[in-house]
Amino acid sequence: MPELQGVLPVLRNMKDFERLLESHHPYIIFLEVRLAQLQVLVRTAKKAGKKVILHADLIQGLKTDAYGFEFLVREIKPDGIISTRGNVITLAKKNNLLTIQRLFLLGSQALEHNIKLIGQNKPDYIELLPGIIPSVIEEVHQKTGIPIIAGGLIRTPEDVELAYSGGALAVSTSDSDLWDLQR
Repeated sequence: MPELQGVLPVLRNMKDFERLLESHHPYIIFLEVRLAQLQVLVRTAKKAGKKVILHADLIQGLKTDAYGFEFLVREIKPDGIISTRGNVITLAKKNNLLTIQRLFLLGSQALEHNIKLIGQNKPDYIELLPGIIPSVIEEVHQKTGIPIIAGGLIRTPEDVELAYSGGALAVSTSDSDLWDLQR
């Protein structure tokens, strides 16, 4: 399993695509991409030597059932998948893709329920949103043993450091001003 660490750029705005292609970042996370654009974007990123992680739940025009996932694997060929859904994580693991299960921190009961699901799905990484609660980052890592990526509401260099202080291995952000922060 490749190790994700540091600031992981999340492409939300296509105007930043060229910048990411020329950046030092080995990974690009695609968020909210239209299905019609996906193949060209992924192919272009891979030509530039980038690994591509797709947020499967947010690909506009794709149903993430077994058939939609088969299309992703055969035609788009991502390196990894992010999803909130356990079945998508399971499909990605069966296809030897890097897996990141996204969890929203909505309350203690939801957190405990999600930790149980993580135990069943065993993703490679967990992405916690919002990623600015160090004590919860530490708790989830201790309970699961899975590396944590902090995301959501990461707006300042101080937010990045706060996530690291809780034990996050990486921070995902669409804020291009934070992409070049060094750990």
